[in-house]
Amino acid sequence: ARLAAAQDGAETAFPAAELGLTHPDPDLPDNAQALAAALADSRSADLRAGRSLIGPHRMDMTAIYTAKGVPAAQCSTGEQKALLISLILTNARALAEDTASPPLILLDEVAAHLDADRRASLYHEICALGAQAWMTGTGPELFDDLADRAQRLEVTDEDGTSRVVG
Repeated sequence: ARLAAAQDGAETAFPAAELGLTHPDPDLPDNAQALAAALADSRSADLRAGRSLIGPHRMDMTAIYTAKGVPAAQCSTGEQKALLISLILTNARALAEDTASPPLILLDEVAAHLDADRRASLYHEICALGAQAWMTGTGPELFDDLADRAQRLEVTDEDGTSRVVG
């Protein structure tokens, strides 16, 4: 519900996703109080099993590309990446709103499969959030749209030792 609220009305170039949860146990409680009670009741069985037998870790998240009504699993790789970025940005907006401070965002190879317009939109949204973002990429040209809004660091290998140049 919190992510849906942060997603609604957001001006973004990335598609909205409708999120859901699926789980193998239809009797799993669907509210926080009931889940807390079920976890407490399951504690001795969990100890015997050496793991938690119930809980959110046994659930799978589902996503539907809202505008198309298509499950994310059936979307193209590019659409899936755009949906994932949308969720990351939505979560960042919600965190910024809830904590009244900009979030820290870590994005690995985020620009690799985005066209120039989507990259520019991503960078604009990150900067508009005031977020500190650490992004990796295979080439510096992927981050040209950031211009002077970012500090660039390059990690090189020199005789088996990593060297950071900034």
